[in-house]
Amino acid sequence: MTESRPRGSAATDYAARDRRVNDAIALKVPDRVPFQLFAGYFSGTYCGIPFSTAYYDATAWRAANVRTITELEPDVYWAQTAMLSGKALELLDPLGMRWPGGGVGPNHSHQVIELEPMKGDEYDLFLSDPSDFMARFYLPRAFRSAAPMGQFPPMRSVIGPWGLAGLLAQAMQPGMVEMLEKFAAAARLQAEWQASDLDFDDRMGALGFPVYSTSKIMATSPFDMVSDFLRGMRGSMLDMYRAPDRLLEVCDLYCRQNLEMIAANPAPENGNRRVFMALHRGSDGFMSLPQFETFYWPSLKKVLLALVDAGWIPCPFFEGTWDQRLEYLLELPRGKVLCHFSQTDPERAKAVLGGHLCLMIDVPGFLLKAGSVTEVEDHCCKLIQACGGDGGFILTATCLDEANPKNVKAMIDATRSFGRYD
Repeated sequence: MTESRPRGSAATDYAARDRRVNDAIALKVPDRVPFQLFAGYFSGTYCGIPFSTAYYDATAWRAANVRTITELEPDVYWAQTAMLSGKALELLDPLGMRWPGGGVGPNHSHQVIELEPMKGDEYDLFLSDPSDFMARFYLPRAFRSAAPMGQFPPMRSVIGPWGLAGLLAQAMQPGMVEMLEKFAAAARLQAEWQASDLDFDDRMGALGFPVYSTSKIMATSPFDMVSDFLRGMRGSMLDMYRAPDRLLEVCDLYCRQNLEMIAANPAPENGNRRVFMALHRGSDGFMSLPQFETFYWPSLKKVLLALVDAGWIPCPFFEGTWDQRLEYLLELPRGKVLCHFSQTDPERAKAVLGGHLCLMIDVPGFLLKAGSVTEVEDHCCKLIQACGGDGGFILTATCLDEANPKNVKAMIDATRSFGRYD
């Protein structure tokens, strides 16, 4: 494994990189345009190992991530660390996911399969007891291994001195013992797997590299929680017409859960305060502006403002195209939110949000895979000129998995060659 030698002390390098990013977010002018590395499966491409290593060889994957980050030297990184054990996933058998080496080829990205674990006529059932619904309806529909949980009695009925005895008797029904044994084995595998990589961010920090987003808190778009995990895209879109009030009730429930979690976890005075949020179903192609104003933006705005009030820096990733929604983001406090755009028009984003919110813009994945070094350099130069002239800009790329390492290096070098302010 090759590690770059810090120019000064690792602590000095860490502070300089972290300050560069936070200054850009706060609309200050840093010494140069920062670069954020979404390592993802690119560490496999960069180091010549299959993506499946991320699920089946934690030691090798950790080494690949360390090498990729230390050699490319981004200002902040976010690595696909050893979060999930492939062997544990095989036992749990999720219906909504395929991963490298587990349903897709060893050098393919993981795939999410659209499910509808909550049916259109089950809103009342869910709202009457969300935890019971998740245990007895959602899990059996989302994991093959959890199918027997549908036989459990409602948890609210497990009461009195006889309650647990009755539940345990139910656990001896056909399939139950096998399910519980699988859960126990998966839990052991996952605990062992996670223990191998729990200190990855600390390790990289000691080498002078800050992580992009904290792991101490998570926040979500309430509508996406419904659309991604309960009703699916088709179901949630139909519900905007067929059951709008019930859909809003569930969005409100997830909004309250977010707000309660944020209130219980204020940001630290020192340390990483950036919070990544993936936004999936609010872009231009998924719903009209009136629907966005009704179902998506109100609850998302509450979550974003709660994070800011608690001292966090929300970093929403606006996936897809948000050209028609940029003006809504002006309702967020100046210099307190990092807006990461995937396919939104960069010049329009700068025209609307420049001087109000920091922009982080993707370099297209197809260019990094199939373009030339010169084409990558030209694109980055134009992007920096269009969006970075007065600060408040960070360069990134999300679709790196199969990128040409020479192009990725050219992209990072562009921030140092064309992105200097001094």
